[in-house]
Amino acid sequence: AVNLSGRLCPAGLGQVKLKDLPTWLASRTPRRWRWYYGRYVNVKKGGVAGLSMLLAGYCVLSYIWSYPHIKLSRWRKYH
Repeated sequence: AVNLSGRLCPAGLGQVKLKDLPTWLASRTPRRWRWYYGRYVNVKKGGVAGLSMLLAGYCVLSYIWSYPHIKLSRWRKYH
């Protein structure tokens, strides 16, 4: 497990061993989500910026996941 060594947040990425990386990522994700939610979604005078960033991120991630399939079905020039 990741050694907290008395600090509130886990060690930096440079001090994390490869076997502890999933645990480190899991401990960091809720805090990042709370920061994103507090900054862009749960605001007094909100706009569409936070949700549009989330949607854009989903679109990019979806494209990356489906790229191998898209790459095989694109038009090819035979010569």
